[in-house]
Amino acid sequence: ACVCEKNKRVTNCRTDSTGQCRCEAIGSGVTVDCSTLTSKCLLMKAEVMGSKSGRREKPKDAFEDTDGLYDPECENSGAFKAKQCNGTSCWCVNTAGVRRTDRHDADLKCNQLVRTTWIIIEMKHAERNAPLNADSLKKFFTDTITSRYQLNGRYITSVLYENPYITIDLKQNSSEKSIGDVDIADVAYYFEKDVKGQSIFHNNAGLNVSIDNEPVKLEKTVVYYVDEIAPEFSMKSLTPGLIAVIVVVVIAIVAAIVVLVSSNK
Repeated sequence: ACVCEKNKRVTNCRTDSTGQCRCEAIGSGVTVDCSTLTSKCLLMKAEVMGSKSGRREKPKDAFEDTDGLYDPECENSGAFKAKQCNGTSCWCVNTAGVRRTDRHDADLKCNQLVRTTWIIIEMKHAERNAPLNADSLKKFFTDTITSRYQLNGRYITSVLYENPYITIDLKQNSSEKSIGDVDIADVAYYFEKDVKGQSIFHNNAGLNVSIDNEPVKLEKTVVYYVDEIAPEFSMKSLTPGLIAVIVVVVIAIVAAIVVLVSSNK
């Protein structure tokens, strides 16, 4: 037996002929490679199974996305199936597994799995006497994302500090993504879990944000998903909560563009 350092939600671990540790993801039985991140779909499935058997640690706060955790249908590759259902209700998702249509009956057709090409991670740090050093902050998050989550640095397009907000942009379209590259949706999920103190890594050590040898406490983290094709929600059937989330996403993106334009003058 071997230890799956990158994913504690596994069973039946063994070392293969190349010396790599391979295990079965709980809930799906799909074999995962422990030398890299496990896909978000398989992780969510394992978490749902864990919560059914009472093993899972209870989250301290609610999910930031509108639907939260559900039991997903995954492809053998670990990717989300484009159509997801819960009882009689079905909807289409993007590559991050986030719902992008209204809920329909089982006849719903989801012709393709739409790619999430841009993920915005926005964090707010606790009040401080002095602002953080923007260069040190950028180096910390760039180094962390490339080493801890194994993301190629070219997909980190921006680390912006506007005291007290830290915004990280991850962009990766399907034509840029090489074989063996981890997916930005999986990186964002590992990051979200680390920030919440529910690390997926075997050693359970969460992410210690330390800038210039000083610990930084994060008060709030929000993850926005931007797809290459706009989501298909009919405004009539939207709940107020969902409208708020979509409006927030739009405002966040427009605000970012406005800032860029005004700062370039």
